[in-house]
Amino acid sequence: MTASSNAMPSTRIRPDGIARAAERALVLGLIVCGIILIVVPLLLTLYLSLFDEKLILFPPRGYTLSWYPAILPNFGSAILTSLQLGAATVVGSLLLGVPAGIGLARHRFRGRGVIATLLLAPLTIPYIALGLALYVALVAIDETLGSAVTGSMGGLIVSHIMITTPWVVRLCLASLTNHDRAAEEAAASLGAGPLTVIWRVTLPAMRAGIIAAALFAFVISFENLELALFLTSPGVTTLPVAVLQYLEYHIDPLVSAVAVAQIVAVAAMLLLLDRFVRLGRVVQ
Repeated sequence: MTASSNAMPSTRIRPDGIARAAERALVLGLIVCGIILIVVPLLLTLYLSLFDEKLILFPPRGYTLSWYPAILPNFGSAILTSLQLGAATVVGSLLLGVPAGIGLARHRFRGRGVIATLLLAPLTIPYIALGLALYVALVAIDETLGSAVTGSMGGLIVSHIMITTPWVVRLCLASLTNHDRAAEEAAASLGAGPLTVIWRVTLPAMRAGIIAAALFAFVISFENLELALFLTSPGVTTLPVAVLQYLEYHIDPLVSAVAVAQIVAVAAMLLLLDRFVRLGRVVQ
């Protein structure tokens, strides 16, 4: 037996294996960077909300939870306004977005693409530009009709419905994408009318999507600052505007406490709703 036959075969690293390993490392690195970018600001906000200082100085003299009880005395009225605005926005956007989503998902008609584009168009416009355009439009309406829509709760509700309805439409479309129409066709073949089919079959199948859409609409409305900067008045001030006005004269941890309270409230709602309706299957 020759020496060459006794030698162990040399192992070679294939180029495609190196490429796959590099790709996995790159993806893992991007995931880690994304987690850091999301988690670190949240942890810093939580940390600042515990400073026992009226001016944010580092290192702090001590830590306290006293900023959290001060949220309602300072921002209670603005929070109530934002809650009312968010609730009205949810109702209005669902009344418009759910029928629109059903119509776009279940029917083919002339102009369908144009209508879908118009319904989703507000997503492509910066909110600051949209707020300015809405302010100019509402002022023109007031001058023409002698009304007082600008700066009122009604004007805010209409503007927020405009920016939340596209999200409702998208989530309703997503909830119907993987839903088989066989149940609807079976109900119709058994004599159920179109409205009965929608009420008894389609809407129950969309339940998770509708709840997710309501949650998205409420959060977007509650957190929106750009439209409120143009459309609020001294008697109608939302929480984001009140926080911005507070920061003009104060630099203390109270704003961080407000941010942490909002994060906790939204996270609790998400966890509670996902437990019952599995929102992840709709928004993935």
